[in-house]
Amino acid sequence: MVENKTMMQFFEWHLTADGNHWNRLKELAPELKRIGIDSLWLPPVTKAISPDDVGYAPYDLYDLGEFEQKNSVRTKYGTKDELQEAIQACHENGIQVYLDVVMNHKAGADETETFKVVQVDEMDRTEDISKPFEIEAWTKFNFAGRGDTYSPFKWNYNHFNGTDHDVRTGKNGVFRILGEHKSWSDHVDDEFGNYDYLMFANYDYDHPDVKDEMISWGKWLADTTNCDGYRLDAIKHINHKFINEFVHTMMDHRGEEFFFVGEFWKSDLDKCRAYLDIVDFNIALFDVPLHYKLHHASKAGRDFDLTTIFDDTLVQSHRRNAVTFVDNHDSQPHESLESWVDDWFKQSAYALILLRGAGYPCVFFGDYFGINGPEPAKGKKAALDPLLYARKKLAYGEQIDYFDHPNTIGWVRRGLPEHENSGCAVVISNGDHGEKRMFVGEERAGQTWKDITGNREDKVYIEEDGWATFPVTGGGVSVWALG
Repeated sequence: MVENKTMMQFFEWHLTADGNHWNRLKELAPELKRIGIDSLWLPPVTKAISPDDVGYAPYDLYDLGEFEQKNSVRTKYGTKDELQEAIQACHENGIQVYLDVVMNHKAGADETETFKVVQVDEMDRTEDISKPFEIEAWTKFNFAGRGDTYSPFKWNYNHFNGTDHDVRTGKNGVFRILGEHKSWSDHVDDEFGNYDYLMFANYDYDHPDVKDEMISWGKWLADTTNCDGYRLDAIKHINHKFINEFVHTMMDHRGEEFFFVGEFWKSDLDKCRAYLDIVDFNIALFDVPLHYKLHHASKAGRDFDLTTIFDDTLVQSHRRNAVTFVDNHDSQPHESLESWVDDWFKQSAYALILLRGAGYPCVFFGDYFGINGPEPAKGKKAALDPLLYARKKLAYGEQIDYFDHPNTIGWVRRGLPEHENSGCAVVISNGDHGEKRMFVGEERAGQTWKDITGNREDKVYIEEDGWATFPVTGGGVSVWALG
């Protein structure tokens, strides 16, 4: 029997850096499965510049919390052994695990090197704003704590095409490294003229040794952790020819079921569609266009036309390649892509991704368990649990949409025989109290339905012709099902 699948992003930016995250995951695995989570996106598991770093400033990709490097054996989340035990616990509970892989840059080099660069315009990286000059920069990685274990490859400035700091002068900027056959990649996003460079020491995927090393590492990481897929970080900054080769090689190595979802952070649907064309539709993308629609809807209130909520979104155009989400670690308050969906609309937003037929929804750890940091927020477990239950048990079968009012929309899932008592009716309002008259099936005649969210206490009686009028409280959501 086919069941709806739900992913959870199992971290937020301000998790306590106590080294116990993998241990907590091991203990939580049975409960996560019980509430309806089938897969987890874990944070970067590799050694970063410090044991407090979230993982997006990677130092040694072969150190999963095993070697004394960067003032710690463990990563922010724990040790290699604890990671492997947590993944095993997930698998024992029927939960797949996707690892976040950061393949664009390295940070925390062991030594400086001297080489020639040109400085480029940060707003247009295709424009040089200096003549060639020499800088001293942190680009040499020796990995003394690990040595040659797992890989003898050592990185130096020849393996990078850009950096951002000159040690000699203290000057910061975007510096393109000079050398034979060395330039920005032509196969990246064209924002800022060319968006190959993002931060730190930027990988040069036109260098054959870099490409070969990263593919070898990708195989090693999957084999070592026995994970089920990868979340590809910042892919608009990475040579898409390499991404295509990496994905195909990993699928040949681990099997076609090995899952990939890419962070291609663009709100422009055409850009997302073009990227999927480039990678032969072998990966999914996070539906960034939908995220921004949800964010805008939460800010605009009743001025937002709910009938347009899915217009120009990836889940509407490429339902099988869309991982839908409401918020994540980058969109949470005070982070780099802050675009937090307001609390009043959060439950409605999750209903829009969890209870429809298209897309692979991802629940944010911070929304479920809460976030820390400068603007803490409590978790919304009580609001999300009924929706997770509805997705796992009820949201099956034919979908009939009633997107016919700018402030009140609804849809019906007719249910399937193999999912006993499945089927539901969803109504969302961003304005006044409302109602939606919808058809749930003549076979439902005489049934009494209730709102499983608990937002309304009244009952709805299904009429002889299979129709009923389903109410919703202003600015809220109701999920009606057999009581």
